[in-house]
Amino acid sequence: MRACAAMGVVLTHVAFQTGHTGGGFFGRIFGRFDLAVAVFFALSGFLLWRGHAAAARGLRPRPPTGHYLRSRVARIMPGYVVAVVVILLLLPEAKADFTVWLANLTLTQIYVPLTLTAGLTQMWSLSVEVTFYLALPFLALLARRLPVRARIGVITAVAVLSLAWVWIPFDGSTGQNPWNWPPAFFSWFAGGMVLAELTVTPFGRAHRLGRNRLLMGLVALVAFAIGASPMAGMDGLRPGSVTQVTLKTAMGAVLAAALLAPLVLDRPDTPHRILGSRVMVTLGRWSYGLFVWHLAALAMVFPMIGEFLFNGGMPAVLVLTLVFGFALAAVSYALVESPCREAFRRWEYRHQRPVPPLDSSITDEPEPEPQPALR
Repeated sequence: MRACAAMGVVLTHVAFQTGHTGGGFFGRIFGRFDLAVAVFFALSGFLLWRGHAAAARGLRPRPPTGHYLRSRVARIMPGYVVAVVVILLLLPEAKADFTVWLANLTLTQIYVPLTLTAGLTQMWSLSVEVTFYLALPFLALLARRLPVRARIGVITAVAVLSLAWVWIPFDGSTGQNPWNWPPAFFSWFAGGMVLAELTVTPFGRAHRLGRNRLLMGLVALVAFAIGASPMAGMDGLRPGSVTQVTLKTAMGAVLAAALLAPLVLDRPDTPHRILGSRVMVTLGRWSYGLFVWHLAALAMVFPMIGEFLFNGGMPAVLVLTLVFGFALAAVSYALVESPCREAFRRWEYRHQRPVPPLDSSITDEPEPEPQPALR
């Protein structure tokens, strides 16, 4: 599913840079594949919250915060830092001063004015993700005090309340865009968090509905159609009015939750022939690298085929961007991401023999806390 979301982000960026999001039916459809970011956020919400949901019901120990934070750093930062350094040094359009370098290397670019630069503009969403990673232990601490039956209701209520974030006035002349700050997207994370809570609650009506693939597919399609309509924003990547942005964000939460529900609420032995295939699992393993590198790959494609920005050629540009993007992602995974995660795992389990295998290579779920060696 993460691979599908990454390719959705690539599709909308290719459509924009080839001039295919400027209006009309297909322009709106291509432009609204940016809602794939909602799927990324919901996946993180589900994978990282389910340990806390299970702990609240006494099904497992509470996830240790120190190990969780260290695993997040090992998962995200090595591949990201390499990409930032290479892109800022080699991409001609990336004109970076010290502030741009510092903001991008620390993933604080959404808080520092005018630091989203060419080849790295998509990283606003990763900056939001990292803020959620840091906030999650505090959210878990607050939720720990809630009655078990109230947790889903509170998460849902806060998600609805977060939609009001864009209604807070801000001064656009500062170069900052608080509409891209984490509170604006809590509903997208909350969709996955609610699903995580449902996985550890007794089977009921919500599970029955969530398992219905046809129903959830229809809900996702309707949410996408509303999100792509004039009601939810202007064509292309322009945000639109406050009301339109609110509706688009809400539809993103519904879309992401509907896509994930059949996967996470279904019976464990239910086969998923497409998403569970070797090809999709491999693409999922490389999906983070595709997200990080795809704008750089896209910048390479235009001069290669002799096309100019906003001048068409979308099919060829899309195919080549995916090919080069996945190639860069595969190299990043093999040479940077996987070795760094393996080194981190060995460091964490340095007192335990044998070292347990890394069996969650494409998920966001932290490994269990290392145990002291038995004497």
